[in-house]
Amino acid sequence: MKKIPNVFVIVFALIVISAILTWILPGGEYDREVKEVKGVERTVIVEGTFKKTESDPQSFEIFTSPVKGFLKLGEIIAFIFIVGGAFYMLNETGSITAGIGKLVDILEGREFLVIPIVMTIFSLFGAVFGMCEEAMPFVLIFVPLAISLGYDSIVGVSLTFLAAGVGFAGAFINPFTLQIAQGLSGIKPLSGMGYRILIWLVVTGFTIAWVMVYAARIKKDPARSPMYDFDEKRRKELRKKQDEISKFSCRHGACLIILLLGIVFMIVGVVVFQWYIKEIAGLFLAMGLASAIVAGQGMNEIAGSFIKGCKDIVSAALVVGFVGGIIVILEDGGIMDTILYYMAQSVSGMPKIIAADVQYVIQLAFNFFIPSGSTKAALTMPVMAPLADLSGITRQTAVLAYQLGDGFTNMIIPTSGVTVGTLAMAKIPYERWFKWNIPMQICFFIISLVLLIWPVLTGWS
Repeated sequence: MKKIPNVFVIVFALIVISAILTWILPGGEYDREVKEVKGVERTVIVEGTFKKTESDPQSFEIFTSPVKGFLKLGEIIAFIFIVGGAFYMLNETGSITAGIGKLVDILEGREFLVIPIVMTIFSLFGAVFGMCEEAMPFVLIFVPLAISLGYDSIVGVSLTFLAAGVGFAGAFINPFTLQIAQGLSGIKPLSGMGYRILIWLVVTGFTIAWVMVYAARIKKDPARSPMYDFDEKRRKELRKKQDEISKFSCRHGACLIILLLGIVFMIVGVVVFQWYIKEIAGLFLAMGLASAIVAGQGMNEIAGSFIKGCKDIVSAALVVGFVGGIIVILEDGGIMDTILYYMAQSVSGMPKIIAADVQYVIQLAFNFFIPSGSTKAALTMPVMAPLADLSGITRQTAVLAYQLGDGFTNMIIPTSGVTVGTLAMAKIPYERWFKWNIPMQICFFIISLVLLIWPVLTGWS
């Protein structure tokens, strides 16, 4: 069996393919205007204004695009470094290891309860306030926990990143995708919530059941895990650290309280004060410093831990920069709007159910090029909403097609900086995650097509 290429090979190949497309596809652009949506000004395209332009074929830019990608996604890259360093400081206090050991003892015989409880919470976070980048740091806690409970690192990532992603896709409030898409489509924000809550329950329940079945299989036979060779080494390291910690001390407890308070402050900050990457990164840095000081570490020791944490996470930051290079090539080559235009035109004149499904497939395909949900809403909904009118489906249905097409594949596409960054933080090779997750994505695809039938038949609005 041939080995799947390293994620850097995949991403660089996509940069090359994108550059080749700039030599094949004609250039094009839409006019743009600034609209206020939910109190925030957003630049959106104007429907019916597409015109062909000169493309700008990319060649040597293949090698400069990763640099531009670093500049484009600088906030996420800085976030990865800061969080990686902060968590390493916290980890060096021994509090996470001691806390996991204590929790394992408490949950003995009831380990399976962790999966539905934690996944429901993170899925709810994704559905309500659009948790996405915010879920990244938690893999540094839940991956070791999952391994200590007898599962694997894939279960650890599923508890947080996968659950938040599913909630994001099946959201019923999410201000960063759903409400923006509804505002740009000219329909009332938060309308249609009843059916969306049902969707969230269906996709969350399905995902939890999938992970629980997988986790039970790994618990019974760890060798069946795609991460078995990696996790065995980590399992031994965790046992060694737990053996070195004689008992759960007051300082361990104080550090964990700081961690919990940090999580609470993060949730309040995101929901109430609209915090984003910069504020969250600053919060985690403060949390790491406070924990190290409480643990009695000296300034040089703290600085050394932070640097080691940044070194440990460098591959995650690098791959995010390369991912940004793909988008840079398409935009600088002048073909991003061309791709959107031809995708949109394929919907007109189709039967209603097929039109809704094709809108979903188009959003699915476009998600590969623009993983950002809010950016994609600004680009696609001003086009897709009027096309829905022409196809005889409601704009609410078009928003749902966008929502489902935007969400699920974010957990697997190599162009998502959050996805490749999270996997790198969790030390899971992209190719192994892809192989494990692709059957679930096929199921999500089928579920999404089915979920679009009722809105079309009833004229859901």
